[in-house]
Amino acid sequence: MAKKASGASKRGKDSNTPLESRESIESQVQAFLSGGGEIQQIPKGVSGQTNTSGPKHITLGKKPRS
Repeated sequence: MAKKASGASKRGKDSNTPLESRESIESQVQAFLSGGGEIQQIPKGVSGQTNTSGPKHITLGKKPRS
């Protein structure tokens, strides 16, 4: 009976090794910076959420009839 292919061989040429991924990210960052982009350093603990308060209306069950 033939053995099934392992997960690594199923990926084929589409999978990137960590070195290829690192090189790809580095080239993308360089293209971004050379195009006038800037990288911001966000302080630890800062959230992207602007409003965490407000109504949280949750209705469970059937809708009331009008």
